[in-house]
Amino acid sequence: MAGSTLPPGLVLCGGRSSRMGEDKAFVRIGGDTILGHIVRRLAPQVCGITLNAPADFPNPLGLPLLPDKLPGQIGPLAGVLSGLRHLQARGTAETHLLTVPSDSPFLPADLAERLRAETGEPDTIVITASDGRNHPVFGLWPLSIADDLETWLSGPDNRRIKAFLQRHRLATVEFPMVETPQGLLDPFFNINTPEELAEARRFAGELR
Repeated sequence: MAGSTLPPGLVLCGGRSSRMGEDKAFVRIGGDTILGHIVRRLAPQVCGITLNAPADFPNPLGLPLLPDKLPGQIGPLAGVLSGLRHLQARGTAETHLLTVPSDSPFLPADLAERLRAETGEPDTIVITASDGRNHPVFGLWPLSIADDLETWLSGPDNRRIKAFLQRHRLATVEFPMVETPQGLLDPFFNINTPEELAEARRFAGELR
C-alpha cells in the first residue's frame, strides 16, 4: 500500500464514556473538543473521515455517521466491521481502513504514513505501540478480513481485539514518546476519566 492513495479514516465514537460522566468526544481541551483535535490531526492523513457512532450522535462537525451494524455496543471491533463493510459496499479501490479512537487527541501526524509502510503483505493488520504497550484501536485494517471478523463477532464471547488479532498476520509500529516542556507525552494518551483529562490539559500546548 505504500505509495498509494491515502486510506479512508474512521473515528470510533461508540463508547459509553461512563467513567468520564459526559461524552468524551466533546470535552474541551486546548481551545477545541477532543474530537475536533482528532479530526484536525487526522484529516491530512486520510482521504475522508467517517464517525462510527449511533445515528443520534451529536455531530457539529457535519461528518458522515456510520452506526454499528451489530447491536448491543459490543466494542470497537463492531465499529471496525461497519467501516470495512461500508467501504466494500461503496465498491471503491481502497484496500485498507485506518481507525482511531475518539479519546486520544495527541495522535501522531505521521500515523497513516508509518502504518501504511508496513502493509507489504496485503492481508496484514497494522497496529501501533508506544511506551511498551500496544494500541490496536489505532489500526490499519485490510478489507479482506471483513468476513472473518463478522464470523468471529457472531460468537458472544468474542469481543477482545487481542484475541482477534491472533487470527491474522500482524505488524506493530512503535512510536516514540514525545518530548515536551511538561515532560514526556505518549502520543496515544487516551482520556477516560476527569483525572486523565486534567493530565492531558497539561500538554494542551502540543495540540497545534
